[in-house]
Amino acid sequence: MRYIFTILLFMITFTAATAQEADEVKCPDGYVCTINDNVSRVDSNTDSTTTVISPPPSAIAPSINATNSDLCTVGVSGAVQTQIFGVSSGKTTIDVNCEKLKNARQLYNMGMKVAAVSVMCQDERVFDAMMQAGTPCPYNGLIGSQAKAAWEENPQDKPGEKNKKKPMDAKTKETLLGVGGMGILALLLLL
Repeated sequence: MRYIFTILLFMITFTAATAQEADEVKCPDGYVCTINDNVSRVDSNTDSTTTVISPPPSAIAPSINATNSDLCTVGVSGAVQTQIFGVSSGKTTIDVNCEKLKNARQLYNMGMKVAAVSVMCQDERVFDAMMQAGTPCPYNGLIGSQAKAAWEENPQDKPGEKNKKKPMDAKTKETLLGVGGMGILALLLLL
């Protein structure tokens, strides 16, 4: 019986030692360790970085080219882009001064010199220069000193006189200041 008691004692001690050894097993970093006594432990460290590279949104302004260089048009285009929304637009505008010069040149080439000067005199700067040079612009078929006298009698017909701004009255100024003040107030409230 003593013999059996020794074997039993040995088995209990061996089982306890084995259980302690199983608890002391450490898993190295980055590995998965499994213990056979239905106890499992998973240690993992993951460090990941995701980089998404994509082109930014872009609104491209249209290219406006005049195929004929003898046109009096100018191309204007523009684009605006935000992170979400983009707009681009373009158009052509007529250069009035260019047209005036071409018309005057054509009239002069056809031998109509007074008509060519009349076209040029529609510009206020040319009109003033002609008057200061002592060669007034034609007025209703009159030239020279007769034209000068006619221009002096009818100053309202001079180029630029119709487009001159009239002084603003006090009530209009007051209204504009009130509207501007309301606009600034509304803008501040939106912020």
